[in-house]
Amino acid sequence: MSAHDHLSLCLCDLIRLLWSLLLPCFYLSLVLTAILFLFIMGVRTWLQMKRKSRRAQDGRPAVAFFHPYCNAGGGGERVLWCALHALQNRYQDVSFVVYTGDQGVTAEEILDGAWRRFNIRLPRAVKFVFLKHRLLVEAKLYPHFTLLGQSVGSIFLGWEALTEFVPDLYIDSVGYAFTLPVFRYLGGCHVGSYVHYPTISTDMLSVVRERNPRFNNADYISSNPVLSAIKVVYYCVFALLYGLAGSCSDVVMVNSTWTLGHILALWHAPNRTSVVYPPCDVQAFLDVPIRDEDEEKERKKCHSVVSVGQFRPEKDHRLQIKAFRKLLDRKGVEPAGQETVKLVLIGGCRNQEDEERVQMLRGLCLDLDVADKVEFKLNIPFEELKKDLTDATIGLHTMWNEHFGIGKKCHALSKFCLTTLYRCT
Repeated sequence: MSAHDHLSLCLCDLIRLLWSLLLPCFYLSLVLTAILFLFIMGVRTWLQMKRKSRRAQDGRPAVAFFHPYCNAGGGGERVLWCALHALQNRYQDVSFVVYTGDQGVTAEEILDGAWRRFNIRLPRAVKFVFLKHRLLVEAKLYPHFTLLGQSVGSIFLGWEALTEFVPDLYIDSVGYAFTLPVFRYLGGCHVGSYVHYPTISTDMLSVVRERNPRFNNADYISSNPVLSAIKVVYYCVFALLYGLAGSCSDVVMVNSTWTLGHILALWHAPNRTSVVYPPCDVQAFLDVPIRDEDEEKERKKCHSVVSVGQFRPEKDHRLQIKAFRKLLDRKGVEPAGQETVKLVLIGGCRNQEDEERVQMLRGLCLDLDVADKVEFKLNIPFEELKKDLTDATIGLHTMWNEHFGIGKKCHALSKFCLTTLYRCT
């Protein structure tokens, strides 16, 4: 037998061996796929039976909002309460439910908080489903691969919500897109979403590619080309998964044209996507009486720079405090009886992580020797917020890529505010 024939026999034996291994694996894959399909259909049938049982007792369709931090005081919560207020007025024969992860608080206290903070009172009662595992979506649980960890955690939190109450229409009003396929394919629900800010965006990819340090791009990653390259791949894969999850939505609403552009690029659902601008209560401020010149002159003896925003890392309150320190350095020592200036930071704390961030900011104020000129106001009532904004000389916002147009570039805004306030004083 020649060497060529011997080689041919070896190749044939190798092919037979591979086929003998692949064929059982193929059959096993078919069996496992069939079992998984039957399991999913069984779960779907069970959940639909729960919905039919609930409809038989209640007799009304139910719309559920997924908002784990509904007792917070941010703009997203204002959108939630305004949406509920409008829908309850229009649809009298529909029940409304809110999935919340807030613990140690009653439904009445949550509704009272909406009245105090946003001046919104619902026409009728709303049902709250209190979720026990909100920790699964909190960033502190995932020091690395935070976006992926929170998204996977939201799937489990969404599953808890779905098993507690099966709605007819599910609306994600926070931005947990990975809950959408859970409710659509397992719960058999119609699903909609209101997107305040995309979880991932091309701007975030650019930050990593250009190796710029940010609150979500640590220095040790931005300074390392290998780690930066790995993170770019991670972001690209996550963006693909995020787009697939978001595309499950029957109706997509976004809060601005900036968000619209990113969501269209990621979710690819132009026919189902529209801009619904957030509700801004300007009438309450238009009703404020105009002061005469003497009152205005007296008030301007103390200028206030007011910042309104939840104490989240992307709001960059550290930059505000550092910019304020530079302003005081430029102004110099204030003579007795002359105009003074203070920085007022107004915002809400969603959880312990936000409260710890406030403590860190207080420490920064002490380090920069501005503690006596910086005032923190947490979860304040609407009337107090209105008064602080009315008395303000300048409004300050330092979020990079602000999605609703409050400010576009934090450094330019800070420089403008410093210059303007310096001239005013």
